[in-house]
Amino acid sequence: MLMAHPAVLRNLLEQYDALASLHADEGTAKVRQRMHDVAYTLCVCTGTRDVAAAVTAARHQLARPDLSDDSLPAS
Repeated sequence: MLMAHPAVLRNLLEQYDALASLHADEGTAKVRQRMHDVAYTLCVCTGTRDVAAAVTAARHQLARPDLSDDSLPAS
């Protein structure tokens, strides 16, 4: 299975956490849509269909010592 780069997963998780906090405070349509978009992308990146499973899978992948390299691949 293809795996997203750790920096991408970390960024998505940070966005999701920030948006979840905003959603709890504000709940505007714009925040809800962005949260849905990030959740969908997390699901795609982790090969899951549920956002809770996606968050868990992303955190699990980031915890793996062999994926701790934060550098982006050379172009």
